[in-house]
This record gives sequence, structure tokens and C-alpha cells, in this order.
Amino acid sequence: MSRFLKTVCVLWLALCGGAQAQDLSALARAEPEGSVVRDSFGGIVLEVGLSQPVPYKLALLAAPPRLVADFREVDWRGLDADAFDLSDRVEAVAMGPLIPGWSRLVLQMDGPYVIEAAALTGTNLRVELAPASAEDFAAKVSLAQTALRDLPEPAQVPAPRTRQDGVRPLVVVLDPGHGGIDPGAQRDGHKEADLVLGFARELRDMLRRTGMDVVLTRDADIFVPLESRITIARAAGADAFISLHADALPEGHASGATVYTLSEESSDIAGKLLAERHDRSDLLAGVDLNAYDDVVSDVLMDLARLETAPRSDQLADTVVAQMRVGVGNLHKRPRQSAGFSVLKAPDIPSILIELGFMSSPRDLEHLLDPVWRGVMAAAIRDALLQWAQEDAAQAGLLRQ
Repeated sequence: MSRFLKTVCVLWLALCGGAQAQDLSALARAEPEGSVVRDSFGGIVLEVGLSQPVPYKLALLAAPPRLVADFREVDWRGLDADAFDLSDRVEAVAMGPLIPGWSRLVLQMDGPYVIEAAALTGTNLRVELAPASAEDFAAKVSLAQTALRDLPEPAQVPAPRTRQDGVRPLVVVLDPGHGGIDPGAQRDGHKEADLVLGFARELRDMLRRTGMDVVLTRDADIFVPLESRITIARAAGADAFISLHADALPEGHASGATVYTLSEESSDIAGKLLAERHDRSDLLAGVDLNAYDDVVSDVLMDLARLETAPRSDQLADTVVAQMRVGVGNLHKRPRQSAGFSVLKAPDIPSILIELGFMSSPRDLEHLLDPVWRGVMAAAIRDALLQWAQEDAAQAGLLRQ
């Protein structure tokens, strides 16, 4: 992962000022008519048509340069990224829900620009961006800010619990990938974020019936940054972390379930592409990964992984073995490794399961089949039960 310069500037722009702006809380719809991105005299103009005025806030992010527009609140279902005829100066656009009550639109730009003017006239938001030098751009950003708005104060997290020994219930954190502004892969009207959330809920219920404590990193269509997913797992005292995905790759590249553990070197090209896509999703949603990259490279974290990595490997191997028995249709190399940021918790055994690939018609059919999902969930349940027993026995040997 490249190191991102931690740069973000929030420009607070209210519609009417004071309490009146906060009263405009009804959900607005994005209108395709009047929504456009275009070049203008060396700069960029963004216009967003809305069904009604809502409070909004703008931010600039760097590495790469991005404009972030947060709204309270906009329903984007009438407008998607493909509806924008991107200018030569805008490389990508993303939009969707962010946190309850707020939604986001992000433009990834080809260089540094500054906000020259911004106004909501009637129901049309117009933002004008002018090209700027690197120095001028840097002068507009604040190292003390973050692109993620309205975050709670850091919680007082208790000391990590001791390694599970089979006496207390196993704590499992299930991480449905993507969500909110980041829908993940999309095929035939289906979104990866929705499919894996539905599966996570079904798996949660199944695991709870065995006596496990289960926590979801998200239980709604909201955006949760990669680093926050790990924070949730640590706060829950997770004994195991399982990230769930159903991605898409070019035709013929992948099909069947795959289980990943963390590695700096990907075991194949597809895994490398998937890891890059997952990190890019956070970036395009307006997240600065600089501090996260610093934390996971700390030497103490590397030492902690000396114990955790073999446990992650054992969990992944057990899941693959149970899938072979119960599910059958696995990837030709179902056990792989890659540099997924969401697996970088040094103190929690972590795996990522690609349940299938939405780019494969057969896999998509399975993901939509409740019977197949039940069999897959049962395989993961049985793997967790077996792994927990073996892991607890190893913990007993270490204490001796």
C-alpha cells in the first residue's frame, strides 16, 4: 500500500445558517437532469441537481486529489456514477450513503484544484474548482482534520482478553464487505454489499445458535472504513475475524469460493487485484489511510503477528477443508494470501472469504440461492467449531 499524505480541509457551508439549516432534514433525491461534471477554463465544474435543498459540506483530500461533498441527506438511486459524463480532469466519481443521516459524493481529480466558488441556488449545487499549484493546494488543507465526519470520540477500550481457551464463548466478528457509498461489485442489478450483508446475517444467526458471540461490523447499508472494521473487532474482544466478499474479476479469471490470509506478496494476480480494489474503495469513498499504514508497520505489531499468523493460517485451512466437504464448488486454488488491509489486525486471527465471484454466472446463482447459502454458512460454522477446539488445546500447551 502506498503512503497517503494526510491532507484534508473541510469547508463548512450551510444553506440558511444556524438552526434553520439543521431543520432541512427531509431526504432529497438526486436528479439526473442538472447533474454534470465538465471542464471549464482549465478548471472543473460540478453541478448536482436535487429535488429539494439540503445542508451540505465540502472537503478537499490529497493523494490523490479529491473533492468530497457530504449532504444531509441525498438518495442517489436516481443517479449513478455512469450517469456522469466525466470531464478530462475527473478520473472517477463515487456516491452513496455514508453514515445514518448523511450521504457523500467524491470526485477523484487529475491534479491539485482548489474550491473557487460553491453555492446552492434553488435546488442546484454548483461547485467551481480552479487548478492550483501543489503549494497552494497544500495550504488549503489541514493535518488535524479527517474526511470522515461526525465520528464519536475514541472509546476507552479494555485490555485485550486472553487467548480463547474453550471455557468462555467464542467471539466472532463478521465483516460484510463494502456498503454505503461503496457498493462493491455489481452484476444484473445485484450489489456485492447487499449480498454479503444478507449472508452475514444468516451466518450470524447460525453461529449464535451454537453459543458463539457474534458481532457484525455493519448491519445496514452504510460505509465503514477498513481501519474502523478492525477497531470494531478489537473493541468486541474478537477471537476470530472473518471478512466476507463476493467480488468480480474479468471473465475467466476466477470462480468458486476462496479463503485468504494476510501476506505482503499476493499468491496470484487475482488476489493482488482484489486487494488493490478493496483499498481503492476506501480511498474513493474519501478516507485517508496514512495513519493506518503507520500503525500496521510498527515493529511491535509485527512481533504480535508471529503468534497470530499461524492461527489465521489454521483457521483458513480448516474453513477450506469444511467447504470441500459441504459446498464442493471451490476456486481451483481455494487457499490463497494477499495484502488485504482489513486482515492486518496483529492480535486477531483474521481471514477473508470470497464466497464466489459475481462475474461468474454460476457463482452469482449460488449467492442468490438460500439453500446454497445455508450449506456455505454451515461449512463456516463447522470450521469455526473445529478450529476453536484445536486452538484452545494449543493455548493450553503454551500455558504449560
